[in-house]
Amino acid sequence: MSRLVAGLVLVAVVSGSGCVTPPKHSDYTKFRSDNPHSILVVPATNKSVEVNAPDYLLATISIPLAERGFYVFPVNLVRGVLADDGLSDANLVHAGDPHRLGELFGADAVMYISIERWDAKYIVLATTVTVDLMYSLKSTRTGEEIWSNHQAIVYQPQGNSGGGLAGLLVDAVAAAITKAAPNYVPLAKQANANALLLKGTGLPSGPHDPLYEKDGAEF
Repeated sequence: MSRLVAGLVLVAVVSGSGCVTPPKHSDYTKFRSDNPHSILVVPATNKSVEVNAPDYLLATISIPLAERGFYVFPVNLVRGVLADDGLSDANLVHAGDPHRLGELFGADAVMYISIERWDAKYIVLATTVTVDLMYSLKSTRTGEEIWSNHQAIVYQPQGNSGGGLAGLLVDAVAAAITKAAPNYVPLAKQANANALLLKGTGLPSGPHDPLYEKDGAEF
C-alpha cells in the first residue's frame, strides 16, 4: 500500500507538458492603430461538455491582462450587466456588435474566448487532460478583430509503474483519479500566459505597463 501511495503522490506533482505550435509573427498594424487602453472580457462560448468551464476560465484571464498593462472590467460585474440587458447567452454576445458593448461599458476592445476543448480522456493506463482556447480581441470603435491567438495545452501524468502488477495498479489508479477530478485551472493559466506574453504573437504592452510603446522591436 505504501508503494501505491508514493506512486500517486509522485504522479500528482509531475508537471504537465504544453503542446504548443508557435504561429508566425502576428501583424499588429490594426492593434497599434486602435491602441486600446481598456479590455472587456465577455463570457466564453463553450464547445466542451464541461458546463463549468467558462466560469473557471473567466477566473484566470483578468490578472494576466491587467499585468500586461490594460484596464480590465470586472468579469463578474460584466456578466451580471449583460444578463440584465438580456445577453446571458455567451453565443449571442459573441455574435453581437462589439460597438454596442463599447457603448454599454465604455470599453475600447472586447476579448472573446471560445473553449474548443476542456476535457479528460482515459486511454489504457493514462489520462490526457486538454484545454484548447481560441482568443479574439475586437475593437469597439471599428468592430474589427485587432488580435487573435490559439492555444492548446495538454497534460498527461508520467507513469511511475516501475514494472510488475503493483506498478500497473499505481498507474491505473492515478489515471482514474485524474479523469474523475482533473484540474483544468493550471492549464487555462498556462494557455493565457502563452497567448498574452509570448513575443511576436502575444499582446503588446498596454498603457499601464512601463514598456508601453517601447516593445515594438519584440512585437
